[in-house]
Amino acid sequence: MVVLCVKRGDDSLFLYETSVTAATDAVIRELVSVFNGRLKIQRLCMEIEELAEHGTMLPHEMIGLNDDQIEELKLKDTFADRCVPMGGFSFNKDPLCRRNGQQPNEAMRKVLANAMKDAKDMIDKKLVKSNKTLTLKIVEEALNILRGAVTIVYPMKLPPHDTIQMEFVNMEDLAGTQASKEVIEPSKAQLWFAGRQVLPGKQLSEYLGHNDKTKVVVKLNQLGEGPPAREQVMTEQFRRQMMAAEFKRQEELKINSAE
Repeated sequence: MVVLCVKRGDDSLFLYETSVTAATDAVIRELVSVFNGRLKIQRLCMEIEELAEHGTMLPHEMIGLNDDQIEELKLKDTFADRCVPMGGFSFNKDPLCRRNGQQPNEAMRKVLANAMKDAKDMIDKKLVKSNKTLTLKIVEEALNILRGAVTIVYPMKLPPHDTIQMEFVNMEDLAGTQASKEVIEPSKAQLWFAGRQVLPGKQLSEYLGHNDKTKVVVKLNQLGEGPPAREQVMTEQFRRQMMAAEFKRQEELKINSAE
């Protein structure tokens, strides 16, 4: 099986195993799903950290308002009494006024923390150095770990407007956020190898050759971004070794000429 080292920009993100006989359409679709899945896990972990500290998200009309403004407008978080963490909570006010301040107890926070660590470890880009490949199934398993932990802590579920709940049901609204710029839209995805775009409707072998036991670098980007920078043909270390060898050869020629 050929191993693709998938990059976005200069970052090596994950390894993906496939065959040179695979259809390029299917490979691109799977790579984009894995790429976007990793981003979803990262976004979820950021929000679950906030959930563990400050409880569930306030209704949209209450976000950003202080207590006096909420009282003046006679607003109420109708989900606060229903969506309570298992084992009760203590109050820990959210300085950003996004969440209701009902912090889960220490045991439940540990459940969330362990799930986040496990999920992050499963998609960590450090796995590239360990030569461990990533699949869509592994990404889905990591999502299920997070989903399961949140269900344990909040058996009555989260409010439907909570960012975490919206991510779980694939209804997240990323408009106007930095996260929206990171996600690759499947219909606009492009895959590149050695400065050439890998086009749909072909086999990988048309670009990678027929050697099914190799490892190559490919790059993902999006329509309109232009071709990504080509990979350096030789490493800096190899370049220095060649320069040193050439310098040594020139010195030996000087000595021979002098003799």
